[in-house]
Amino acid sequence: MHTAWQEDDKLREECGVFGMNSFTGKDVAEQVYYGLYALQHRGQESAGIASNQGGDITLKKNMGLVQEAFAAQDLKELQGDIAIGHVRYSTCGESSMINAQPLVGRSKLGQVSVAHNGTLVNAGGLRELLEESGIMFQTTIDSEVILSLLMRSGRNDLEQSLKETLRLIKGAFALTLTMGSLLVGIRDPYGIRPLVLGKTDDNYILASESCALDVLGAELVRDIEPGEMVLIEKDQIRSVFYSERTQRRVCSFEYIYFARPDSDIDGLSVHASRVAMGEALYREHPVDADLVIGVPDSGIAAALGYARASGIPFDIGFTKNKYIGRTFIAPSQEIREKNVNIKLNALRHVVAGKRLVLIDDSIVRGTTSRRLIETLRFAGAKEIHFLVSSPMVKHPCYFGIDTPYREHLIAAVKTKEEIEEEIGADSLAFISKEGLLQALGDRKGYCLGCFSGVYPMDIPQDEEHRMDQERLGCTVHPLQNETKGLGEGFVR
Repeated sequence: MHTAWQEDDKLREECGVFGMNSFTGKDVAEQVYYGLYALQHRGQESAGIASNQGGDITLKKNMGLVQEAFAAQDLKELQGDIAIGHVRYSTCGESSMINAQPLVGRSKLGQVSVAHNGTLVNAGGLRELLEESGIMFQTTIDSEVILSLLMRSGRNDLEQSLKETLRLIKGAFALTLTMGSLLVGIRDPYGIRPLVLGKTDDNYILASESCALDVLGAELVRDIEPGEMVLIEKDQIRSVFYSERTQRRVCSFEYIYFARPDSDIDGLSVHASRVAMGEALYREHPVDADLVIGVPDSGIAAALGYARASGIPFDIGFTKNKYIGRTFIAPSQEIREKNVNIKLNALRHVVAGKRLVLIDDSIVRGTTSRRLIETLRFAGAKEIHFLVSSPMVKHPCYFGIDTPYREHLIAAVKTKEEIEEEIGADSLAFISKEGLLQALGDRKGYCLGCFSGVYPMDIPQDEEHRMDQERLGCTVHPLQNETKGLGEGFVR
């Protein structure tokens, strides 16, 4: 059995985190459940909630979607006026129950629970140092490194323990934690992964995206800033900037593909950004055509933008089978070769005889693009001009996106002309990096590493990783002994 996601020729979502407290002592697990539901697009492998009642933490987690992972009785047993939650897609560590989050541990300060979205680039070195000092790990995920460092801190309060831990870890992370009477949210110094703060009359809320606040009728207060830690106790909130070296480098793919269109990230509407990408595509690559269509779902907004800018009519070109679930049996090679269209099928009466502008958010391996074009040809399309609302994806991501090795990225091994021939398009064009940044408001502060191979931070250069880097052809810089020791505040 294969999941539907395994057959999808897309970059994979990372994870989603959520946290909530109650000013008046009410249980919040049920509301966290609905918050995770809104973040389901960020991870479909497992889901978990850790509730905190007076410092005692109860954990429920399971494989599957949110609705599959929790029963009504689970939510009743998750008593506590603070809770954090997590939905997972595995970018580090295998997909298994043991690796589902949140994680729970015990330090000298009491029980602590952590939920993590992102990837640590120095997790291997830190894990090795911890293991050499006698620490045993229960999971294969980098998030346990954060928990282990925190649990073994010699500091006398949570804030100082967190600062010591954050000084050591490097990479992308949006964290929610709970310990004692505190709910804590943390964003890495580059802000690569999003994290927002919301509020109701009775609650503070932390979430990966603002759409999760809307579900609960909460207002968006603001984004957590890069390098910021917020400590929430009842209706009091305190902000601490734990790093002096902060630089906004939010992942551009959050806007291109990952985030829900009804979210705002760092003050920018995801939907409006995608429409603007379509408008930029027209300015860069005008096409004489009869109709603009988009690939569901994230290509639709860019197609709308292209249609508005060009004056070419927009229509729905594909119908999507929404009943393909996690236990979908992937088609055999024989069935695939017969061009059986299981997920998407063209609307023949819309596309037949038309010169089409077809817009998608990205091309990864190229297999889906080729099948889409074959489907449109079969439905009678006269011409198909394939436009992409992201630049050419040539490099892997190390910060929480599951990208293939470089040799499996079609844009890394083929020219634009070769890709055009490979997928069978009449023409092919990608938005430029300049056009993308223009669509994102001409603001500085985005990670474009998967397009350029230049990343916002150093990638550790241990021997195995160095070989990977040389093979993948990435631009990196050696670290300067940042993981040689665990710091004076840690018990060794």
